[in-house]
Formats: sequence, C-alpha cells, structure tokens
Amino acid sequence: MTPEELRALIRTVPDFPKPGIQFRDITTLIGHPQGLAASVRHLAEMARACGAQKIAGMEARGFIFGAAVAVELGIGFVPVRKPGKLPIETIGVDYALEYGTDRLEMDPAAVSEGEHVVIVDDLIATGGTAIAAAKLLRMAGARIDHALFVIDLPDLGGATKLASAGLEVRTLLDFEGD
Repeated sequence: MTPEELRALIRTVPDFPKPGIQFRDITTLIGHPQGLAASVRHLAEMARACGAQKIAGMEARGFIFGAAVAVELGIGFVPVRKPGKLPIETIGVDYALEYGTDRLEMDPAAVSEGEHVVIVDDLIATGGTAIAAAKLLRMAGARIDHALFVIDLPDLGGATKLASAGLEVRTLLDFEGD
C-alpha cells in the first residue's frame, strides 16, 4: 500500500480531546492487517537506509510500530518506558509537557556504546517525548540521529524541534491543520 492509501485508513475524530482539535486516530490503521504491514515495511525501509542497529520506541504506540520494525529488520528493540515499569535499576529523564512534566526510563544496558539506534513512533506532534527519548538513549551511550514516524502534524512544530536536537525526521504522512 502507498502512503496515500495508508492515509485513507487513519480516522479523523473532530473536537477531541477538546473543541477545535482534529484527532488523528491511528487505531484504524493498526486494525487493518495490510495497512499495518505496509506501514511497518515503509518504516523498516527508512530505518535500514539510516543504518539502524537497534530500534527504540516509546510507550505505548511506539512499542507497536517499533517492535514490528525491529522484527522486520532482524534487530533488537529498546523499550523506552513510563516511570516505574521496569524491575531493574534504570536511567531516566524528565521532560516538559504542556501542563506539567513527565518522565521516561530505560535499562541502561539495552544499548551498547556507539550503537546506532533509530526512534520509531506513531505520531510526532510537539516532539517533546521524542526529544526526551533521544536524550535518554544518548545518556545510555547510543548514537541517535534519526526518528521515524507514521504521521507528522507539521503545524505543531515537532519535526523542527527534533532537527534542533540533532535528529533527522522522516515520516510516512503528514496532516496539516490541528
């Protein structure tokens, strides 16, 4: 399936989570077997071209796409978790949200020094979570310079922020507007 065919599988929910927002619901794409497989293949081609040695994905939908891309490429997957989810000593990074802060954690032994890791996630909006994940992976010793997404919401500026953080962004689709 082409990216434009994939676009047709993404449901837009108006006025969610608040009036004026056009929510891009990717669960309809995930539930479509050919659409999910095509999305994973497209992302895997991009990750292969970037020279990925491992794929990292952020909880929760980054696990879906990231793990599938890692399997497609025959490489490992690094889960970047919400706090308190791992039963071992972790490293973590706090990051700003629109209203407050959040935290990401990971097993510092999940990557080797200098290992090329590529972030894969479903959607980039403001970029805060992906920037925090890149910072965390770099703290663990990974070389990280690419982030791949199914969807970009360019009006929210996330790709520009990631570029400022030293990450090249590649996406399958973009949706202009809120």
